[in-house]
Amino acid sequence: MKKYIPRIVDDVLQNKLEYMGAVLIEGCKWCGKSTTARQIAKSYIEFQDPDKKIQYDQINLTKPSLFLEGEKPRLFDEWQMYPVVWDSIRMDIDHTGLKGQYILTGSTKPFEDSVMHTGTGRISRLLMRPMSLFESGESNGLVSLKDIINQKSIEGISYLDFEGLIEAIRRGGWPESLSIDGDNKYKIAKDYVKSLLNDGVRTTDGIERNPQKMNAVLKSISRNISTSVSKTTILDDVKTEFSIGLSRPTLDDYLSALEKLYILEYVFATNLNLRSKTPLRVSPKLELVDPSLAIAILDLKREDLVKDLNFTGFLFENLCMRDLKIYADSIDATLSYYRDKNDFEVDCILKTANGKWGAIEIKLGAGEIEEAAQNLNTFKNKVDTDKYGEPLFLMVLTGAELSYVREDGIYVVSIGTLKD
Repeated sequence: MKKYIPRIVDDVLQNKLEYMGAVLIEGCKWCGKSTTARQIAKSYIEFQDPDKKIQYDQINLTKPSLFLEGEKPRLFDEWQMYPVVWDSIRMDIDHTGLKGQYILTGSTKPFEDSVMHTGTGRISRLLMRPMSLFESGESNGLVSLKDIINQKSIEGISYLDFEGLIEAIRRGGWPESLSIDGDNKYKIAKDYVKSLLNDGVRTTDGIERNPQKMNAVLKSISRNISTSVSKTTILDDVKTEFSIGLSRPTLDDYLSALEKLYILEYVFATNLNLRSKTPLRVSPKLELVDPSLAIAILDLKREDLVKDLNFTGFLFENLCMRDLKIYADSIDATLSYYRDKNDFEVDCILKTANGKWGAIEIKLGAGEIEEAAQNLNTFKNKVDTDKYGEPLFLMVLTGAELSYVREDGIYVVSIGTLKD
């Protein structure tokens, strides 16, 4: 039996079960939801088990409450296959008032009309992603995001060099890939994309979708990763590069399907009130849940990344945003970005639960740190600090070796030292 690799959501899940009747762990396939849930669950049902499908179908049609019988906490893996279990859990929690009774996992959002009740106050949601570099052991965790938010001094040396970063981007944060040697570890993401195109996008909500068109959309998203690309650009890209006609409603449907599968994520523009009257760009940035998917979709090799460091920088940003989201979620913080009509941009704005904020620039190489620091200082002067206060921190998140605090107070943090 494989040794369990601890995840950042472990403590969050345990805490939620202390004050909620049930917790739903959502996230893309293969990110480790079921494995994490089984560390706590004392009984479970795998709704994807084909040997028990007839039995589950009968229970679903006759007496759904039978699903709930078992030692608690009870786990329902891929619960959306039998959505009736949601309302059964809600009713049971209403009647008993007990906490920590059920865990659900889901890699696809169910039909909107398949459940009767939202579950508010009974079922808490927890989003899980592929592993961060700290979880996979590639970040030594010498620098804590919590310490930065609390304005503490930091320092550290990363042992993740450029080649290690390239490997992390190509391999991705898929737990299964960590135990695979050689080039086979890069095939996990490739198989994921094949499964997505052959089955996932066509079965997520019962709507038949064209795999070739979805593949073209995914390629356009991957080529524009970590940018605020418009839907018009994606449509033009698909038509020009792949000679595939796609209507706007069809594109909206395809993007929605990718969201429901937790593959596509948006980073929205900041709502910080700025002194500048320059209008904000409102298009969200497109991010894939893991940079390895973009590598697989575009069929890129190591040499491709080394030859095109500009594009590799966008992939690095995707990796950093994946990790930042994982760390931010654990402390109830949110992420956005800033870009105005003059193309002045800050890659990431972190806002805490109490409304305080920090700004982050993401740069692959050490040679970009100084320019990034100047950009952060310029942005600080644009913010209405009378209303929103001074920033908790300004940070350059980089692939370079060292983590330290500059004389001007800006944090320089190597992604290979960062943890939650």
